[in-house]
Amino acid sequence: MSGNGNLAAAAEENGPKMRVIRVGTRKSQLARIQTDSVVAMLKAFYPGLQFEIVAMSTTGDKILDTALSKIGEKSLFTKELEHALEKNEVDLVVHSLKDLPTVLPPGFTIGAICKRENPYDAVVFHPKFVGKTLETLPEKSVVGTSSLRRAAQLQRKFPHLEFKSIRGNLNTRLRKLDELQEFSAIILAAAGLQRMGWQHRVGQILHPEECMYAVGQEGGCSVPVAVHTAMKDGQLYLTGGVWSLDGSDSMQETMQATIRVTAQLEDGPEDDPQLVGITARNIPREAQLAAENLGISLASLLLNKGAKNILDVARQLNDAH
Repeated sequence: MSGNGNLAAAAEENGPKMRVIRVGTRKSQLARIQTDSVVAMLKAFYPGLQFEIVAMSTTGDKILDTALSKIGEKSLFTKELEHALEKNEVDLVVHSLKDLPTVLPPGFTIGAICKRENPYDAVVFHPKFVGKTLETLPEKSVVGTSSLRRAAQLQRKFPHLEFKSIRGNLNTRLRKLDELQEFSAIILAAAGLQRMGWQHRVGQILHPEECMYAVGQEGGCSVPVAVHTAMKDGQLYLTGGVWSLDGSDSMQETMQATIRVTAQLEDGPEDDPQLVGITARNIPREAQLAAENLGISLASLLLNKGAKNILDVARQLNDAH
């Protein structure tokens, strides 16, 4: 018996070890929850692999006394993780799409995008204002948000309110709301609150006529640009807008494209480095390109109508403050 036991132990020691995939993430509770959900999906697809989560702090996590749009650094929440990837300290990283820079560093690609959750913004009210809406908050109430996109749109829609930067992870922002008397409400992504299990704190969901969401929600924070999409009867409607910082100047346009989705076999891997690993199940490449071209056309239309001037002024004002 003992001989057999030794043989088994030796075989196990020399046999193939389980491959370990190191997954990089930010340290915040929400980032960990999102990473854990991605790892759970990967484990279901690859039961023969082990996953090790490597959590780290980023520039955006460390500089908490400055508005995101003022820090002037791109890749605020991704740079440290990008360096870890470059140095082969991790094999892949999990991000919110909003935190990625518009252009990825050379050699990097988006490997997969998970199914989108609720893309809307939500309002969380101070306990004494529970039951209110932004419209019914008292004159000069202060609303906290870390996003120029939200502040610009909401300032235009609710001129009786004041919008002020609030920083920190979700736990910190909720604590600032509840414990300080500074804010009457704060604006957060509905998806983040859902993932944290804090749906009960949502006092109001902001619909597109009040606040359109960011490209890739939950939204880049430092540019007042937003979109809304809707599919109806084979037509994809895309509304895009840009705003001045105080919301006084704005431009919005809607365009549509026919999207034909016929049942077909799932696409195989994509060789285009921009689309590598991104598989849209049962959606033909033609439909994906039509959607992409719609976005490019709408951006061109807005730029031709003067959107660049609004954004340039917004950038100058933001830098000057």
